[in-house]
Formats: sequence, C-alpha cells, structure tokens
Amino acid sequence: MSKGLKLSDILVTVVIAIVFGIIYRLWGDVSNLVKLAGLQLNQLVYGVWFIAATVAALLIRKPGVALLAEVAAASGELIAGSQYGVESLTYGIVQGLCAELVFALFRYRSFSASTACLAGLASAAGSLVFDGFKGYLLDLQSWNLILYFVFRLAGSIFFTGLCAYWLVKALEATGVTQLVRPASRADFDALERKR
Repeated sequence: MSKGLKLSDILVTVVIAIVFGIIYRLWGDVSNLVKLAGLQLNQLVYGVWFIAATVAALLIRKPGVALLAEVAAASGELIAGSQYGVESLTYGIVQGLCAELVFALFRYRSFSASTACLAGLASAAGSLVFDGFKGYLLDLQSWNLILYFVFRLAGSIFFTGLCAYWLVKALEATGVTQLVRPASRADFDALERKR
C-alpha cells in the first residue's frame, strides 16, 4: 500500500474532521457543564478535543493524516463559532502534531489501542504545555494541579485512545473501512489459502 496521501485519503480525512469539528464546537458546552462539578472534573472529558487525529490515523494509516485531521477539525470548530476563538486552532495544530509524532515513532506500522492511547497522551502533553504558557496553572495549589494533570491524561487515554480505537474497530466490522484501506497482500494471500 502506498504511503503517500491520495486525494481520496485527504477527502476522507476532511470528512472525519468536519464531523469532529462540529463535535468539538458542541463539546465546549459539555465541558462547561462538567466544570460546574469542580475538582477539575472537566479535564476528564478534555480528550475528546483530540480524537479526530487518532480516528483518522487509525482509519487511513498514512503519514500526515493525524495532523491534517486535527488541524481541519480545529479549523471547523473555529469556523462554527468556538468559544475559545483562534486558540482552538493553535491548540489543534499542537495536538495534531503530537499525535502524528507518535504514529511516526512507530513508522506508521502500529495501529493498536496502546498506540492510540500514546497518541492521546502526546496530544494531552502538547495541550498542557500550551496551558502552561497561559500562566494560570501556577495559580493552582499542588493537589489541584495534580488532579488537573491526572484527569487530563486519563481522559485522553480513554477518549483519544480507547474510544477512537473502539470506534474504528466498529467501523471495520461494518466493512466501511475497505473503502479507505484497499486490500493488502496479506488479504490476497488469505483468499488464496481458502481455495
């Protein structure tokens, strides 16, 4: 299978990004609602904001897809009137780049749940660096800062890693992924063995 992106790969990635861009826009309200509970619980749902990168990378399995999907989803969120403004795009670039680096680390050969979880953790780390530049993290007491970090990382593992993996597995079960992932040599070999 060719490692380069084809027009169909880009189009599928953009469609994924549009869907998640709308979800990202709506997720701000969900996060604000959870935030009312206090104790940094909104950080548990933060991982949804970088799920486009892992879903696209797990589906298309080519270099550049995670970054493209996350930047496009963040752009869609911004266009849809994100409450976070341009910041949603800057965060999206960093989060997508961090996820992309994880898939690159495995040379685009590992698309397991653990790889997706690592991509989620990397995206979370990128977002935490940006949060650090804003300066408000230093205002938190140490116990509150620990909750902030632990909840963000845990939510990223769950949403960006596991939920993305389960979603792609569910799509694979329907056969729809065969439209974006042509048959591999192993698929043809398996057909030959069945004869």
